[in-house]
Amino acid sequence: MAQRRKTSPPPAAAPLLRADARRNRALVLQAARSAFEEGGLAVPLGEIARRAGVGAGTVYRHFPSKDALFRATVADRIRLFTDAARELVSADDPGVVFFRYLAAVVRLSVRNKGLCEALEGSFEPSPGVEEDFRAALAVLLERAQQADAVRKDVDVDDVTALLMGCLSMEQRRGPGVAPGRMTALACDSLRPGRRVTKLPAKPAVRRDETACAVCGRPVTAARTGRPARYCGGACRQKAHRERARAAAEAASEVVLEPEV
Repeated sequence: MAQRRKTSPPPAAAPLLRADARRNRALVLQAARSAFEEGGLAVPLGEIARRAGVGAGTVYRHFPSKDALFRATVADRIRLFTDAARELVSADDPGVVFFRYLAAVVRLSVRNKGLCEALEGSFEPSPGVEEDFRAALAVLLERAQQADAVRKDVDVDDVTALLMGCLSMEQRRGPGVAPGRMTALACDSLRPGRRVTKLPAKPAVRRDETACAVCGRPVTAARTGRPARYCGGACRQKAHRERARAAAEAASEVVLEPEV
C-alpha cells in the first residue's frame, strides 16, 4: 500500500489578511484626504482613525506619524494633477487646454486646506512626485507654445511659480472678487501679444558653479575631491531628513505582518 503523502494546509488565509491590510490602508488614506482637505494639518490623528473606522494602532501601522500620512495625501493629490496633464497631452486645441488646466489646478487646490498649507510651507513631496508633475506640465506648455497660444519666452519654472502666485491671490481675494478672476488675470500674462511685457533675463549660472540640490542657490564646484551638492550644513541636514522620511514612507507601503 502506497504511503500517503502529507499535504500542507492551503495558503489562502495569508493573502486574505494582506488584502484586508491593504483595504484598511486605503480607508485611512481616504479618510485622511477628506479630513486634511477640511481642516489642514491641525486635524488630530484620532479623528482620521474614527472616520476610517479603524483603531489608532492601524493608522500607525501603515504611517509612522501624522506628518507621513499628511505627505502621502498631498502626494496623491499631486499625482492626480500629473495624471490629468498626461491625459490632456493629445487633446485638441492645446492652448485652450493649457489655460483650462492651470485654472482647474488652482481651483481644486484652493478648496483643499491641507494642500494649501503644504504648498505655502516647506513641504517637499516624495521623490519623483514633483518631477513627474513638472514634466507633464512642461509637455502641455510646449504644445501650447507650438500652437502660438503661449509666449515663447516662458518655461515650466515660470508657470509653476505663477501657479503658486495664483493660489495665494485666490486665497486672499476680497469678498467682491469672483473666484477665478485673479487666476484669469495672471494667466493672461502668458499669452503672446504686441504689447507683452519683456521679461528680465534669468541669471546665468557660472560654469564653475552648480546649484544646491535643496534650495537651488549656486554652489562653487570643488577643484579636487567630490563635488559639493549643497550650499551649507542646513541644506545638507534638510536633504538627510527628506531621505529619511522617504524611506519611512516606502517602508509603510510594505505589510510585513498580517493584521488581526
